Amino acid sequence: MADDHIAAAADNTRKVKSFDRAVTDLVIRLTIIGSLCYLSFTLIAPFIIMIIWATILAVALYPIFTALKKLLRGHGGLAAALITLVGVLVIVVPLGAVTVNLAETTLGLVDLFENQTVAVPRPPISVQDWPLIGSRVYDAWNLASNNLEAAIARFGPPLLQTASGIVGKIAGVGFGMLGFAVSVIVAGFLFIPGPGLANAIKSYARRIADERGAEFVDLTGATIRNISRGVIGVALLQALLAGLILSVFGIPAAGAIAFAVLIFCIIQVGPVPVVLPLIIWAWLTKDTGPALLLTILLIPIPIIDNVLKPVLMARGLTTPILLILLGVIGGTVTYGMIGLFLGPILLGIFYEMMTAWVKPEVPESAIEDRDPASRDFGLK
Repeated sequence: MADDHIAAAADNTRKVKSFDRAVTDLVIRLTIIGSLCYLSFTLIAPFIIMIIWATILAVALYPIFTALKKLLRGHGGLAAALITLVGVLVIVVPLGAVTVNLAETTLGLVDLFENQTVAVPRPPISVQDWPLIGSRVYDAWNLASNNLEAAIARFGPPLLQTASGIVGKIAGVGFGMLGFAVSVIVAGFLFIPGPGLANAIKSYARRIADERGAEFVDLTGATIRNISRGVIGVALLQALLAGLILSVFGIPAAGAIAFAVLIFCIIQVGPVPVVLPLIIWAWLTKDTGPALLLTILLIPIPIIDNVLKPVLMARGLTTPILLILLGVIGGTVTYGMIGLFLGPILLGIFYEMMTAWVKPEVPESAIEDRDPASRDFGLK
């Protein structure tokens, strides 16, 4: 009996040591893997935004790449090069030129204030009748028209500080445009290996959430394409139309105004804050005929936003359009331009997870019989 107890105690000791060794091995392995992951992330962290943008562009433009590749009889490299070149010329160059124009205009205003060469006309008496701010605006305007030096001494420092902040923001936009240009070029190298990369991503997703993980990858690709068409595409269309109309009518700073339309449309404010003041200005400064024609041409620009965007953004997705819009707005406010895509993707995946949680499990046969066009990260 005593020998049995001794043997049992020895066996328990071996089990405890074996368990401790297994736990120690697991901790060491996790520490090594975690350290490697952390060090790898620190190496790619400076480029993570460009990598995300390149991936988004590659997914969004892949249908165009496929069509162009067929048109060029299978020359994928040439198709990728053409798309990259057009992307740099059509997207980066005009926006970069507008950014430079805005910077030069702001610096010119700063120089005028510093050199005190601004000629300010006398304010109309009617300015005093403006609600709330009329008297203050009239006093400041009148001081600037009578004694510019005193006005600059009084209002110059805050104006210069504001202008310097604007210049800093514009410089940040310029650097962002440079990074975006690099992302466009990197995206060109992702078109040919795109299906293989998509399958690799799906393999990792299946290890995390089985077949549902692969469906989330499909959802990510479809959301990127829809947001690209519904937000970026519509915003570019509205900005181009606004710039064309303003150029035809000879409106000053048409490029800067079109850029403002683009930004307001992308951040989901809409073009109304830009279009409405233009219409009011036209009726105050132009004859009835040109003002009426300009109004008729500008009014459809906000309507395009309400008609095309819901159709393009919800196409092929089960995620409610309201949730997509909330993701676009919330993502843009929280994460900036990259959040324009991350917001609806995250909310879409969360919605699908919650839906899958309350629904019965989908049979394997239903998964295999899906349309192949809905798979491969939206690349095919």
